[in-house]
Amino acid sequence: MTAYVPLGDSDADVYDAVVLAGGAARRLGGVDKPGVHVGGRALLDRVLAACGGAATTVVVADPRPTVRPVAWAREEPPGAGPVAALDAGLQRTSAAYVVVLSADLPFLEEGTVRRLLGTLRSSGAEGVLLTDPEGRDQPLVAAYRSTALRRELERLATGRTGRTGRTGRTGHTGHGGHSGQVEHAGQTEHSGPVSRAEHTGHADPTGREGHADPTGRESHADPTGREGHAELVEHSGSAGQRPGRGLTDLPLRRLVAGLDLTRISDPVASFDCDTWDDIASARSRIREHGHVLDEWISAVKEELGIDLDVDTGVLLDLARDAAHGVARPAAPLTTFLVGYAAAQAKGGPEAVAEAARKAAALALRWADEDAAGAKPDAG
Repeated sequence: MTAYVPLGDSDADVYDAVVLAGGAARRLGGVDKPGVHVGGRALLDRVLAACGGAATTVVVADPRPTVRPVAWAREEPPGAGPVAALDAGLQRTSAAYVVVLSADLPFLEEGTVRRLLGTLRSSGAEGVLLTDPEGRDQPLVAAYRSTALRRELERLATGRTGRTGRTGRTGHTGHGGHSGQVEHAGQTEHSGPVSRAEHTGHADPTGREGHADPTGRESHADPTGREGHAELVEHSGSAGQRPGRGLTDLPLRRLVAGLDLTRISDPVASFDCDTWDDIASARSRIREHGHVLDEWISAVKEELGIDLDVDTGVLLDLARDAAHGVARPAAPLTTFLVGYAAAQAKGGPEAVAEAARKAAALALRWADEDAAGAKPDAG
């Protein structure tokens, strides 16, 4: 379980996360999909970074090295489907709110998780989920009230019929942050387009399977890319789990049909990697000009095991001043020295900014001397 202590004084700030990562990935030829790299980072690690604020993070899969400590769970029997996997993970959580995620979301960010939780807390809904560009519900990119989720799991396990509610996409619409519309709807059966998670069999807890494209573009021999680098918290056992529980092979739409839901349209965060074409698209997108620096910095920080937010603009300006005012090789050397100085001072972003300010001023003084053609003072 994570060592993170959420900020804030209220229990309303606390949430847990359940990540489903034990699927068969048939469309990828059965490769270890959570370990596939996008932007140099395993898909599972990218998702774990997005839900890093969770008090407890449970990954439903066989244990593996991860970028941060997590708890582990497994549905019984393994491969029993997404509902059984979610039930197994939920049993290891205790917060009033739970974020439920699949492990193949390359563009999910912490801001999206906060937006899901904020909408859930401010509404009377029992769950808030993303929809994809086609308007299909994505129940594995969602935040739920834990009591409601447990209620519906128990209903399915005991074979009771769903509660009565409003069918169809009714209610109010508005804006869900930068991502688009928020829509509120109560329902008894799945209303609206069916997600890709529902066109599937039961072997993939993320709810997606199909035909494989054997073409890969990066090596996946090491699922994490960091053998021995990350801490692994072993699953402490299956005590308290109820094997089967009548949830085997059930589709996710049966679970969410009994929930009062609000939807947020976010075509980027809801993008998931089902096929090799999806993975190729994700790898291409993060290398676009508008994304590549942020993606690279995130990957480097993860690889080095540091959590530091710095003003990249300040460092880029420093590199430019050093390159123009001194010499091109001075740019990387100067930024390295700035980072080293901040580390020596045992400081955070403020120390980096102060060291960068001093180095930038020095570079400008250096350039001014050259431009003025200054001569030594006469003795």
